[in-house]
Amino acid sequence: MSATTPAAAVVIISATPLPGATVPRQHVPSNLQTMGSALLDDTAYTNVPDLLNRRLGSVVIHDIQGNPFQSDVSYRGFTASPLLGTPQGLSVYVDGVRLNQPFGDVVSWDLIPRAAIASATLIPGSNPLFGLNTLGGALALQTKDGRDHAGTAIQAQVGRYGRRTVELEHGGHDAQGWHWFVTGTGFRERGWRDDSPTRVGQLFGKLGWADAATEAALTVALADARLNGNGLQEQRMLQRDYRSVYTRPDQTSNRSILLNLSASHRLTDTLQLSGNAYYRRIRTSTYNGDLNDDALDQSVYQPSAAERAALAAAGYTGFPASGATAANTPFPYWRCIANVLRQDEPAEKCNGLINRTASTQRQYGFSGQLAAQARTGTWRHRLVAGGAYDASRADFQQTTQFGYVTPDRTIHPVDFYADGTETGDDGVPVDNRVDLAGRTRTWSLYAADTIGVTERLHVTLSGRYNRTAVHNRDRITPGGGSGSLDGDHRYSRFNPAVGATWQLSPYATWYGGYSEGSRTPTAVELGCADPANPCKLPNAMAGDPPLRQVVTRTWETGLRGKAGQADWHAGLFRAANTDDILFVADDAAGFGYFRNFGKTRRQGLELGVGGVIGDSGTLSYSASYTWLDARFRSGELVNGAANSSKDANGNIAIRPGDRMPLVPSHIFKAGVDWQATPAWKLGLAMQAVSRSTARGNENGQHQPDGKYFMGAGHAAGHAVFDLDTRYQVTPRLGVFAHVGNLFGKRYATAAQLGATGFTANGNFIARPYAAQGDNATLTSSTFYGPGAPRMIRVGLRYEFGK
Repeated sequence: MSATTPAAAVVIISATPLPGATVPRQHVPSNLQTMGSALLDDTAYTNVPDLLNRRLGSVVIHDIQGNPFQSDVSYRGFTASPLLGTPQGLSVYVDGVRLNQPFGDVVSWDLIPRAAIASATLIPGSNPLFGLNTLGGALALQTKDGRDHAGTAIQAQVGRYGRRTVELEHGGHDAQGWHWFVTGTGFRERGWRDDSPTRVGQLFGKLGWADAATEAALTVALADARLNGNGLQEQRMLQRDYRSVYTRPDQTSNRSILLNLSASHRLTDTLQLSGNAYYRRIRTSTYNGDLNDDALDQSVYQPSAAERAALAAAGYTGFPASGATAANTPFPYWRCIANVLRQDEPAEKCNGLINRTASTQRQYGFSGQLAAQARTGTWRHRLVAGGAYDASRADFQQTTQFGYVTPDRTIHPVDFYADGTETGDDGVPVDNRVDLAGRTRTWSLYAADTIGVTERLHVTLSGRYNRTAVHNRDRITPGGGSGSLDGDHRYSRFNPAVGATWQLSPYATWYGGYSEGSRTPTAVELGCADPANPCKLPNAMAGDPPLRQVVTRTWETGLRGKAGQADWHAGLFRAANTDDILFVADDAAGFGYFRNFGKTRRQGLELGVGGVIGDSGTLSYSASYTWLDARFRSGELVNGAANSSKDANGNIAIRPGDRMPLVPSHIFKAGVDWQATPAWKLGLAMQAVSRSTARGNENGQHQPDGKYFMGAGHAAGHAVFDLDTRYQVTPRLGVFAHVGNLFGKRYATAAQLGATGFTANGNFIARPYAAQGDNATLTSSTFYGPGAPRMIRVGLRYEFGK
């Protein structure tokens, strides 16, 4: 620290996913954001996405699934999502273990124990030290231990819509160097939307030992979750009933176990060796009721004599005998059953699908690094060099069962499956089965050096080499060739980075840097990349041509400093992607395929300030603003069947300069906390975002006509306020309350264009009678991910031994 620098706490962060390679935060050439346990333990936040959304700049969430544990987290236009098909661009680590799953790089937030997190660091840009998928940033989480979090605490809270949460934690240590920490969380709610209960159970434990030179810890994390995420809702139905869902059921069950053994040993005062070995297993199953897109063009149809005979022979009664109309023919209930009985085109006459998936993912690996401090002349070095090996196996099975839509839009299954036993209108067998085994192995070598050229100038050089092999094996159609998922793919790349920080004065520091990151295609993307064989994720895949790995190049520069009791920053960034992997819709609504998508670019301005007012610090505040410009930089022709500007083939042309969907141009966050008395604290926070383009409207040309095309084709801007308060009744007992969406604002966090099968009242569309039972005219609309209404929670926390 320079002699002219005002006295302040020096924040130390880890330069790599593994702890040990530490560097002072002020020497990092980017606008990283950190949170300590004081924020992470705040009762105002339910889960990790909610915490990131409310407290960190340039972060927004998209409630595409409509479940609090299934949000997409977007940072600078890059996403970490639990949904297959979402372009992933952020890496997530807990104690040096990468949590992006091998099957699609997805992140399941319900498997991360928030109550066990001691610190969080959001590292921006394409930092190569954090490995694959670090395109827009990396989130590094460190867990608690018994040395720094000794004592016991019990917390319980209740809230609207049946929300109940219980948390228990206990930590401790002894004189022999042993330390331990355990925490458990139980979460239940019936959900604010129809048929949307959620149950999450998490258990985390750590046992460690340390002396003056050596540390070792074994971590165990268990999770069991049953999530109902009912997805986007059509805009007319949402206006009629804000709690309504499109179709049901939509269930996801996750069970996981994570074992992580970490150790470090200080060889000398300036040399430290550290490493870890881990094993992770995730079992996921889904049961989703969806519309059958192939039946959306079906019209009211008079059951034929053969169909009536089949129904009667099977014991059915009440079906119309003649004079079919919308009133007496609840299409396609009778028609679906009759055609299943006769095995005559049920794939087109049944308007519902039950999609089931089951997957088991196993990940294991190890890493090691050597961190050192040294001098060469007047230069001071913080060096780190390491390597890692990560391997995984993903087993994925999928089946599709046909059914029909009941009046409450539940899908009722019938005894017919998409198993290749019947052909569609085009004569191609309808077969959505998948039985895939995918193996991935990645070797990595990395190194970094933070050089103290002078007391004020620090330069960082770093790089990482990754070599990945992906092997897919199809258990249904083995051997390669048309329709087979078999494939062997290999990728390698060296990603460099360079940056610098320069202390201009005791109150301001300049930073700047350039970095490169990459992402290799995953097994699911390589299994769904053929335009001739589109997929409906996560329901089907087809053998495909190879995809190229994504490469991101990031430039960043800015100023940060301190003025009085306020910390501030102002920065610019630009991230340019080549060969971005996007999921492109096909002619059939909901189907599509992965493809490399030319060039995209995300750039912007970030401003932030935070501090306290007055010597007593009773009033603290923070504010951040982001201008974000995310655009396509190359022209592409993609399907836009629900877009009013589509051509005769149902395609839309994306032009260079068109905005990327679901990325708002402006994000503003502000908060203030008032310590009214030594025992009572009150906080108010606000988040505002501007409008964002809907998926399916990538060209920005959609114009609703109110008949065949409805909805604006974008999500409107909105502002949401939160209020929370805490009162410390005794030194051990505290009570708290939180009001989310204080003013009950109705808003949408995501939007997408798509064909709809329902009227504004939620009834299946009975199209005009047609002799052949189909109609070429479909109705398209804008679907929205509605934000949660006013949410009220109250609770208490009791601590002892802390």
